[in-house]
Amino acid sequence: MIELENRIDLATEFQAMADHLLDAALAQGATAAELDIDKGTGLSVEVRMGQVDKLQYHRDQGINLTVYFGHRKGFASTGDFSPQALADTLDAACRIARYTSEDEFNGLADADQMASEFPKLDLYHPWELGADQAIDMALQAEAVAREHDKRIVNSEGAGVDSYAGMALYANTHGFMGIRHSTRHSLSCSVVAQDGDSMQRDYWYSVSRVPSLLDSADTVGAEAAQRTVRRLNAHSLSTREAPVLFVPQVARGLIGHLIGAISGSSQYRKASFLLNSLGQQVFPDFVQLREDPFIRQALGSRAYDSEGVASRVRDIVRDGVIEEYFLGSYSARKLGMQTTGSASGASNLLLMDTGLSFVDLLQKMGTGLMVTELIGNGVNSITGDYSRGAVGYWIENGMIVHPVEEVTIASNLKDMFKGIVGIGDDVDERGSIRTGSILIDKMTIAGQ
Repeated sequence: MIELENRIDLATEFQAMADHLLDAALAQGATAAELDIDKGTGLSVEVRMGQVDKLQYHRDQGINLTVYFGHRKGFASTGDFSPQALADTLDAACRIARYTSEDEFNGLADADQMASEFPKLDLYHPWELGADQAIDMALQAEAVAREHDKRIVNSEGAGVDSYAGMALYANTHGFMGIRHSTRHSLSCSVVAQDGDSMQRDYWYSVSRVPSLLDSADTVGAEAAQRTVRRLNAHSLSTREAPVLFVPQVARGLIGHLIGAISGSSQYRKASFLLNSLGQQVFPDFVQLREDPFIRQALGSRAYDSEGVASRVRDIVRDGVIEEYFLGSYSARKLGMQTTGSASGASNLLLMDTGLSFVDLLQKMGTGLMVTELIGNGVNSITGDYSRGAVGYWIENGMIVHPVEEVTIASNLKDMFKGIVGIGDDVDERGSIRTGSILIDKMTIAGQ
């Protein structure tokens, strides 16, 4: 791990390196330059069937340097921080810029967009985790899962990962920001069999704070329970019915929205939600907010990868698209302002409609609850949606039997408009936080 007492020295080293490279770039004739420097260290452990499969310590570091000669852009990177390697990297970036064609939209984000406030987001919590302790945790999770039910016959393994890093971004506007962060996780996946039926499932826990991870016993038991529940699944006859996406797959629906209203999709005219600002895309009860300032959250940040200040935004208000996700390049292409989204979306919060998971099952009555999606049959230009699905058939708000070998199909525009409920069972293990999403109808193709 990067030790706490070394972070000040490392930050000082990064700052000096950044100042030197940016000054050198200007001295070579660049009109502007930007760079990011990162360094991190971590530990990864994987076990399977009671044996250690992988034990890996990893350290990584790198510099990505971009220079601009007017509207010509050059990029080079290196993992070597020696003076000669830095000089070679700068020379390479400048050489590339001199020979590339001009693009009027190239350049740094505007200086007045740079972040000037840096709230304490509490993202750095290193884990004093030794290899033996990590192995014991993984073995414990797997053992609990394997011993949970005699039908658990095999294991795909359990793993523990821990990472701590520091990253600096700086540019010739005079902006410089340093970010310290950690990420830790524990996971387990097992296989169950009952006669001719064989199924696999998994569970995991992830957090920036080690003490907030679920215990090995909890992760192992949940992985086993989810796997056993899937045994003796069978297909359905083709039909049209309501579909309930549990939170782990519901976030994918929000991901498709983000892709559709991102700057690159908009200026390339490759989106099923082209020119959708101000359009009613969802029912009026749907609210989606971006909040980059949640303490300890996986998507929190004070600024994006161009140094642009983050801000709380309403992406969807009363079902209407209020804002896109734009970096400076895509914003200029569209004649708009950057939204501080050069590094993608931050913490996205889909507001619930006051319904619990049980309430949603009751509201659905009869339909398909989807717990896993297979394949990538989504057309981002037309919105056509067709994916393999695994889950449970519901009747009268109760689980009847597990389901496999079906395909669910619709169009994302119709799915968004067809949302009839959003649960309060929010999954916070990621940068998209949503509860279960109930859609009024989709085609379920089976036997």
